[in-house]
Amino acid sequence: MILALKSTIFKAQVSISDMDRGYYAEHALTLARHPSETDERMMVRLLAFVLFANERLEFGKGLSSVDEPDLALTDYGGQIQLWIEVGLPDTRAVKRALSRASEVVVLAYGAQAARMWLDREGPVLRTLAGVRVLMITPDESTALAALCQRSMQLQFTIQDGDVWLTSDGESLHLHPETQLTTPRT
Repeated sequence: MILALKSTIFKAQVSISDMDRGYYAEHALTLARHPSETDERMMVRLLAFVLFANERLEFGKGLSSVDEPDLALTDYGGQIQLWIEVGLPDTRAVKRALSRASEVVVLAYGAQAARMWLDREGPVLRTLAGVRVLMITPDESTALAALCQRSMQLQFTIQDGDVWLTSDGESLHLHPETQLTTPRT
């Protein structure tokens, strides 16, 4: 008999002061880390939540659901307004997401692979209306992963696109850099 590995549950008390959007809130989040997901990817998902935080923003079903977003912001009618992917999706996945959402954001990470992905997928992504690609550096994603604990107290301050994170006396400065934006027509 083969037993499936279960997700590991993480709890995060998150305080967000987003001066760029005028969003100030506390969130008690439960994150399920799929057995094949790394701490780095899970913490980048958490960063994506913080960058686009809203009372209706929710985590998706996870890595096992390829046709679902990592995070989604839906309107009150259930329509997906914002589809967020973490990592390096192929163009077909972004096109499918655009068929179901008003806007798609990709939060890319991962050293040279992220640059190669953008070089390969960027020309097609630039032709699609409603796509935004943000990228964090390998040092930033590694530093985020180092803060991962089963129970976390995190304070985020966002101003002028910069993110300051404080956790257990440790501070981290992140600068998610916009690599591509195609406005919705």
